[in-house]
Amino acid sequence: MTNDFHDQVIALLPRLRVQALSLTRNRAAADDLVQDAVCNALSAQHSFTPGTNFPAWMHRILRNRFISDLRKKRETGDIEDVPTSALACSGAHEERLAVKELASAMDRLPADQREALVMVVMQGMSYEELAEASGCAVGTAKSRVFRARRQLETWLEGEEQSTETVRLRGVVARLRAGGTARDAARTQMG
Repeated sequence: MTNDFHDQVIALLPRLRVQALSLTRNRAAADDLVQDAVCNALSAQHSFTPGTNFPAWMHRILRNRFISDLRKKRETGDIEDVPTSALACSGAHEERLAVKELASAMDRLPADQREALVMVVMQGMSYEELAEASGCAVGTAKSRVFRARRQLETWLEGEEQSTETVRLRGVVARLRAGGTARDAARTQMG
């Protein structure tokens, strides 16, 4: 059960990170929260019942850890002793900037990937419904959504290059080295 348990935890890490980001709204804090939740899950793996909903169990651990951390950070004291600057809340400009950054990144996606991502994530369509609406195979629909998510993650996390850019640079390098376009494409595919 231990290897299976660890494999499930590893497979779930990206979704846990998304949930942690939505709770903390801070990348570093989200990473810490995911790490703490995974540690809690590993120490409590004996309490997980195989065959039940593992993602729900992990998401609950993450959420409970977030709430526990909030309670620990909460300070008690007299409100009169707190400076007024501490009572001020951050403006909505941070959220607007994040939404603007996401919108800009979405605009940079190829049209087919952007459409697929919106239909699945925003409209809640299944991959089968997306494939039917787009006139493509289910695998193609899944691939479009996956590539769109991966590319957005790359851009929004500030990574220098997308994997597509790296792949294309490899093809160009092989062409410059005297290979044919067919050779470069075969090397990239295999």
